[in-house]
Amino acid sequence: MNTTPDHDRTTPSPRDDWSAHLGVPLVRTLATALTVLDTATGPEMFTLPYPPEVQRALDRTVLACLERGAEPPVSLPDLLFWCRERPVADWPIDLPPETVGPGDLLLDPASSRPTELCYEWAEQSSDSALRLYDREVICTALRLCREYGEEDAYTEFRRLLVTRPVLTSAEDFALSMDHVLDPVKELLGRIYRPVPDSYLHRGGYAACGRCLTLLTPLRDGGWWCERDRCRRWGTPPVGRRYPREEVGELLQLARPLRQFVTGPGRAEASLETQLTALGLKVRMWPAYDAYDVHITFPDGHVWAVDVKDWAHPAFLGRAARSVPQEPPYDEAFWVVPQDRVNDRPGYVSVFERNRPHAARHVSLLTDTQLITRAQQRFTRTGKTTRRKEAGDA
Repeated sequence: MNTTPDHDRTTPSPRDDWSAHLGVPLVRTLATALTVLDTATGPEMFTLPYPPEVQRALDRTVLACLERGAEPPVSLPDLLFWCRERPVADWPIDLPPETVGPGDLLLDPASSRPTELCYEWAEQSSDSALRLYDREVICTALRLCREYGEEDAYTEFRRLLVTRPVLTSAEDFALSMDHVLDPVKELLGRIYRPVPDSYLHRGGYAACGRCLTLLTPLRDGGWWCERDRCRRWGTPPVGRRYPREEVGELLQLARPLRQFVTGPGRAEASLETQLTALGLKVRMWPAYDAYDVHITFPDGHVWAVDVKDWAHPAFLGRAARSVPQEPPYDEAFWVVPQDRVNDRPGYVSVFERNRPHAARHVSLLTDTQLITRAQQRFTRTGKTTRRKEAGDA
């Protein structure tokens, strides 16, 4: 996944090949500003003075345009229009070839909410509180569970963030009585936050049937899902409904955790289900999240897997690191969902070109490729194991 207890697993290499391009820090700053605006409510978001991050983004965009002799955005609403309607590749700014794709937008045209790419850009920025928030939460959970000596508590904490990004008041109370989660009770109270009224539609809320996060109602009566994958698959299916008069106050995970923990965690959970169905022994987030998936074959051969659900392959390549050696394994892989590769031509090659030299050995597979390899190995080694057992008998 994207968030890990070891910052070296996700921190880009000190070697910054993009440092000569002035557009890179600009887009990072702009993405940070958009995530700030996404948390703001009411007309004051367009009233001077703007939040510092927002004013800084507007000023830097105007200066970049003037330096290139291009017409700049004349106001914050004009800048937001650019982010919503104008692909970043068409902006008059200096960017390396592999930082953006031809259709990359920072705001979703239907909802005006930040895209996943926007959040990934913001997470890369030194201006952004997002850069460390998700990792600080995970590190805090790890520290608390280690102090209690409860690895199971950490595993349940991670599973909770993946499978239950939304909680009713009754569910929140039930969790407060779950003693397995005792080490992280106070932390849970801080990361699950009241749902704003922007999610409310006709007296209730609705969750996406695919990714479980809350859907945003649109003016035309439709729904918008914050996960890029769901939008690419078409109209999001409405899953669980939460009538306001029945559920009372509704809580959801903070957006950075939904983006960098819940989202990738869905891919991890899918792998767990498929690998277990093959008959393999699967352990999730072993040794306090040393890596994501520990797979044991019948002959004792072990795979270690880190799942990385990133939209931007260059960012993923720059974050490439060896999979930690404990718990021990025979082979290790980084894995990305197949649809990420399908959606962005050259995904794997861009990843490979952007890996730091020390991580040239890190191989990237799609989840489809991993399952196919696992099935082939299970079939091959299963036959060998059965022949050996028959001989021993």
